[in-house]
Amino acid sequence: MIKLVALIPLFPLLGFLINGFFGKKISKNLSGIIASAAVFGSFAISVLIFIDLEEHKEVTSHIVPLFSWINSDTLKIPFEFLVDPLSSWFLLIITGIGFLIHIYSMGYMHDDEGFSRFFTYLNLFIFFMLLLVLGNNYLIMFVGWEGVGLCSYLLIGFWFKNTAYNNAAKKAFIMNRVGDLGFLMGIILIFVTFGSISYDQVFSVASSGNHATVTIIALLLFIGAMGKSAQLPLYTWLPDAMAGPTPVSALIHAATMVTAGIYMIVRSNVFYSMSDEASHIVAIVGVATALFAATIGLFQNDIKKVLAYSTVSQLGLMFLGLGVGAYSSSVFHVTTHAFFKALLFLGAGSVIHAMGGEQDMRKMGGLWKHLPITGKVMAIGTLAISGFPLLSGFFSKDEILAHTYEHSKALWFFGMITSILTAFYMFRLLFLTFFGNFRGTHEQEHHLHESPKSMTFPLIVLAILSIAGGVLGLPEFWGMTNWMHHHLDSVIVHKNPSVLNHEKEWILMGLATAAALATIFFAYMVYMKNRILPEANDSKLTGIKKLIYNKYYIDEIYEALIRKPLDALSEVFKYIDTKVIDSVVDGVGTTVTGMSSLVRKVQTGHIGFYIFGMVLGIIAILFYTFIK
Repeated sequence: MIKLVALIPLFPLLGFLINGFFGKKISKNLSGIIASAAVFGSFAISVLIFIDLEEHKEVTSHIVPLFSWINSDTLKIPFEFLVDPLSSWFLLIITGIGFLIHIYSMGYMHDDEGFSRFFTYLNLFIFFMLLLVLGNNYLIMFVGWEGVGLCSYLLIGFWFKNTAYNNAAKKAFIMNRVGDLGFLMGIILIFVTFGSISYDQVFSVASSGNHATVTIIALLLFIGAMGKSAQLPLYTWLPDAMAGPTPVSALIHAATMVTAGIYMIVRSNVFYSMSDEASHIVAIVGVATALFAATIGLFQNDIKKVLAYSTVSQLGLMFLGLGVGAYSSSVFHVTTHAFFKALLFLGAGSVIHAMGGEQDMRKMGGLWKHLPITGKVMAIGTLAISGFPLLSGFFSKDEILAHTYEHSKALWFFGMITSILTAFYMFRLLFLTFFGNFRGTHEQEHHLHESPKSMTFPLIVLAILSIAGGVLGLPEFWGMTNWMHHHLDSVIVHKNPSVLNHEKEWILMGLATAAALATIFFAYMVYMKNRILPEANDSKLTGIKKLIYNKYYIDEIYEALIRKPLDALSEVFKYIDTKVIDSVVDGVGTTVTGMSSLVRKVQTGHIGFYIFGMVLGIIAILFYTFIK
């Protein structure tokens, strides 16, 4: 069964080729069916491979060679796939969530003129994402890494006639290139240090590496993860990426692509287990990003922007888990986050679909009665991400915070504050959108309707997963088996694992529960009982609210400190290029041309003139000989 792994990325690649070449010649429905069937085929094989791995646990890692790729004297890189507990689990997330989003997109994008092009890009993205997690060396991972970056650019700027969307796509592409440079340098340093970039060969000798070198490698890889997974300071592209169609936000910017950085660090956990310095930096950047983005989410009024900053914040919590060595806990949160964040984004898409494209929550309200299914599933997703007891997010976030508590009380405190803020801004979103009186136009209210079944079916499935997903990582102190922990045990290096006593775990879980419930009640009092609404005019905001609403002016700071100086420097070089270098080059050309024009005049075509010239030449030669 493992040998069928090559078919997993092949199916979406075929879907990409079929829709890319023939999409305009076939119907929209057939185009969507082909793309969705391709991803479902990959999902089916992923399930079979996962079951095969579970049934034969005596062999946890399988290398599937495909062909010789790069072969030189010192550099030998085979093209081969690695099937192990980590890659097999990410295969299920990518193809499973990807299939649901493909189904959803058939309804959401049905009237779009670029329907087949959209599914072409989606299939290509799935192909590259699968390549990223299946590759058995860093170069194949990098190919997938760059591929999903390209697809992100194409999908963010999908509606390319809008200049703002094109700018958002370029911003995402360029900012990711900054992180990718760090990742590429890390790969080069790995090869220089260990003579290989294949996982099995590198990790088997990593312990012999110099500590300082391993730390540098870990930090360079983390720079790549910071760009792809939107961590400080390379996070500003993700909120702007909401310019793309909502299914793109769910697939790329919530459930899969932005978690590539998590996958890369978990795959490279050997390096981080060897370097406490690198791990501490990962944890600090993670918790700083989580708290920073959570505060911005408090006052955003665009429903997708709230979810975007929530994504940045939740990714920060995952990196916090990685930094304290809770690798399996972070993968657990990647999984539950894929469930409830994809649900929330797709639910937001259903709201936007009903509102005729409107995304401002200040113009919504009272949608529960018009969109009953969307409202219920959004409520489930909101409860899950807020850490409501026994839902999936409750277990995964609690596990990260418990590990963090043993590592650092200060980091745990900031992680708790992040969780409290998350519950508040998410229930703010829920209450402003679905409860109270409708605040939009009469025309919008007249056209309010529940989304078609192709859109509500994936929502219902994701809602079920958001409720039940916690069973993947039930606390062991409940007398349960933490399946996720044991599933990834063979992939992760455990260095001095901390063990909380049961009493502390109960106390921490109780604190997290109390904090979540208290925050939900506070949000209810503010937005339901007291009916407080966001300021309708943004210009009237003052003080801290204005600062946070404007996202701490980070984009403006980047504009002033980076873009404008670079633009000015570019103008200087442009002047040097056009006025100095071009003048010199043009001057040489003009001089040669002028001299040629003068010399050309001696070519008269008259024989007498040429004889006269020959006589002068002979006289000159004789004269020179006489003088010499």
